[in-house]
Amino acid sequence: MRARFVTLTLLAFFVTGCASVQPMSADQRAAQIIRSAQVAFENLKTSSDVVMDDFRALLPKAQGMVIFPGLLKGGFIVGAEGGNGVLLAKDASGNWGQPAFYFLASGSIGLQIGAQATDVVMLVFSQKAIASIIAHQGKMGADLGLTFGTLGAGVEASTTTNIGADIMAFSQGIGAYAGGSFEAAALIKRNDLNEVFYGRPVTPEEIVLQGQVQSPAADALRASLNAQ
Repeated sequence: MRARFVTLTLLAFFVTGCASVQPMSADQRAAQIIRSAQVAFENLKTSSDVVMDDFRALLPKAQGMVIFPGLLKGGFIVGAEGGNGVLLAKDASGNWGQPAFYFLASGSIGLQIGAQATDVVMLVFSQKAIASIIAHQGKMGADLGLTFGTLGAGVEASTTTNIGADIMAFSQGIGAYAGGSFEAAALIKRNDLNEVFYGRPVTPEEIVLQGQVQSPAADALRASLNAQ
């Protein structure tokens, strides 16, 4: 019952929040996500916050990256979070490849109140972890069989040393949000955006792991990542 309540609250939060937004076509939305992902990455990379020193230090070690620009988060007792983003991985030559589109949705119950728009960048440190993310759609944290750590500029505080973490999430945002922890999280592939962006039906595995498709619309984002 509680899980159902979180899900309904999550849906209501985003339906209400998006009601006044001008509708965009799928190709426009995909292009906007790519542009926003580039801005989010560059903002974190150039941030003067001391936490982002860790981000810059770990960046060369990353084999994969998940970027969620403007992730919406809010709630009162029950919290909700969600937004569109991209998953990328390095190819055999060490260059960043093409992006696959994903949606992140999560809910939580606890002592929390507020609202926030947050840029989140997750660094993934092995090809095995990337493959696990792709294989286990909709499952985060322990269900992936991976260790997960978070750091943020006054947003998400690390509760462990995060030594040896498979994935590290860095975030910074505008607004106020306190307390709470994730009870459920889903990383869901956006087949519609992947198809419109690449011009044919294509899976995240074909995009990220096999490199079967390319789009010049991702060149600016990839150039930013490759300019580490």
